[in-house]
Amino acid sequence: MPIFQDAKGKNISNFQKMIDEKKNTIRKYYDEIGHLYYGQYKDVNVDMTKDINARCESISNLYIEIEDLNVKILRERGLKKCAVCSTENNLSNAFCFKCGARFDDADAVPADVIAPPNASATPSRASDNKPAPAATPVEAQTVVTDAIIEAPKAIEDTTDDNKEE
Repeated sequence: MPIFQDAKGKNISNFQKMIDEKKNTIRKYYDEIGHLYYGQYKDVNVDMTKDINARCESISNLYIEIEDLNVKILRERGLKKCAVCSTENNLSNAFCFKCGARFDDADAVPADVIAPPNASATPSRASDNKPAPAATPVEAQTVVTDAIIEAPKAIEDTTDDNKEE
């Protein structure tokens, strides 16, 4: 097994341990909230609201931290989760393969991460003084689509002129 696989497995294991510790802390806070609430119930003169709210806030923060750790585990596995349908997708996907939702630029993975190590594709820089590349198929498609959209307008304009005569 390659070394990087062991490192990924170790990272995932560490993340999972951290999640388990946070879940145990959450259980402890729930238990403390129960005791505080019961103490307030028994002695009406004691106000435990601040303590209860502090633990509730801590629980909310721990859930956020757990979600962040789950995202890190997915990244280690080469996956990301769709925000719309929660389907796991490859990091290289720009759209969810299940629902078609577009992933944010923050989810984008640099090309050097996706490309195989032997690939010699390096991004060109404006300072290289190279001519601009030819239009990509997407740009060409946009030009054609714009022409198709404008064509019916031109036809409508000529038919309106014929009606006036």
